[in-house]
Amino acid sequence: MVDNHHNFAWQYKLPDGKNVIVHRKGATPAGKGMLGVIPGSMGDAGYVVRGRGSADSLDSASHGAGRMMSRKAALDSISKSRRDDYLKERGVTLLGGGLDESPQAYKPIDQVMQAQSDLVDIIGKFSPRIVRMADEARNI
Repeated sequence: MVDNHHNFAWQYKLPDGKNVIVHRKGATPAGKGMLGVIPGSMGDAGYVVRGRGSADSLDSASHGAGRMMSRKAALDSISKSRRDDYLKERGVTLLGGGLDESPQAYKPIDQVMQAQSDLVDIIGKFSPRIVRMADEARNI
């Protein structure tokens, strides 16, 4: 089991021994040996990782691909057919989900993983097949 918190405050001991609270907004714990999951978009691969314990990053890594465009920009520029074609090409079935979460709104996950190769070791890669997200119309 891998527990993958983000946007969460953790007690952390700095290398100098000082105890602080680290709020990981957009980050996930990546302490030495700690398992984590770093997902791509709803249409792209995700990774199971093992933290390398980088003190410079406060034992943290990204918690996902990260947005390349704002929600509003995604809504204004990505059509439903463009999103759905992207998912269909990758064999992904989407249940719910708004256009603001379209895969095209996110950074390429392989580039994100390469940029944090000093923070985590990749131990597995998985591809989504069915994605369940909040229903845009009913906001559930």
